[in-house]
Amino acid sequence: MLTFVDLFCGGGFGARGAVRAGGRPLLAVDAWSVAVETYRDNFPEAEVICSAIEHLDPLELASTHSPDVLLTSPECTSHSIARGAKPGSETSRATAIGILPWLEALSPRWLIVENVNRMRRWDRHEELINTIEQAGYRVNDLFLNAADFGAPQSRKRMFLVCDREQSQITKRDLLRGHQAVRKSAREIIAPEGTYRSTPLLKPGRAEATIARANRAISTLGKGEDFIIVYYGSDYAGGWQSLDAPLRTITTLDRFGLVTWRGRNAYLRMLQPDELKQAMGADDHNLSYGTRREKVKLCGNGVCAPVLEAIFREISKAESPELAAACS
Repeated sequence: MLTFVDLFCGGGFGARGAVRAGGRPLLAVDAWSVAVETYRDNFPEAEVICSAIEHLDPLELASTHSPDVLLTSPECTSHSIARGAKPGSETSRATAIGILPWLEALSPRWLIVENVNRMRRWDRHEELINTIEQAGYRVNDLFLNAADFGAPQSRKRMFLVCDREQSQITKRDLLRGHQAVRKSAREIIAPEGTYRSTPLLKPGRAEATIARANRAISTLGKGEDFIIVYYGSDYAGGWQSLDAPLRTITTLDRFGLVTWRGRNAYLRMLQPDELKQAMGADDHNLSYGTRREKVKLCGNGVCAPVLEAIFREISKAESPELAAACS
């Protein structure tokens, strides 16, 4: 069983995948209290600390925690395209450098760093890679889409899977070991009537919303359900079909579902229980926080099926007998 320490743990969506693959969380750290309570609710066996990582002494925690894997998801908002033209915070970006003292103190065999792909454009990205390599790790730099691993969401992320014993891990290895069926957004939608919808054309509805809906209706025709995409960079008219994976969940309330009652269109927002299914974590508890905070938990999370695939693959590297049985 692979044990792990989880930095920038969020609500534990990535940990959910690791646990499915047989992993066990020893320690988790996040600065947001709602994330900490959610993580603790899902993994009561782990020590969960509400703090920024730079306010903790990793050497002190290393005396009681000796993980096989250091799992990290540094802040991504200042790298992400979802922030549009807003300037990024170098303090936020530098949280990635903050994992290095933890790597030195805990000395795990494996390090996993997850972030948006645009992190590669950061002027300190090479510094991070070089420092990890100088610490004796082979860095497998992977670009993975959660939809390829069975999550009903197109969520593309960079994963640095680093091994002190120099294992090569490729996307092909992960996909071959996982054998996931590609899923669509339609699979996360709750049955009709579960949540309240309002008429699309009700008074006060934003003109931009109506325009997005009309573009979808002109393509699909009346009577076909679809999703409106509200925020973030969108190059497809502000809507998507239910037959494709959901586009990337962000920390904002981004997706509206349009359904039909006869010839009349109705609209409601996708709900946290639907979004957590898009994260590949329908068995995850979201018992804490407001609705908006639960959406943010999903938007900040790591899709569970991707971490599940990575943990299964590195478990095989840990156990030659398991690798032989899986080949």
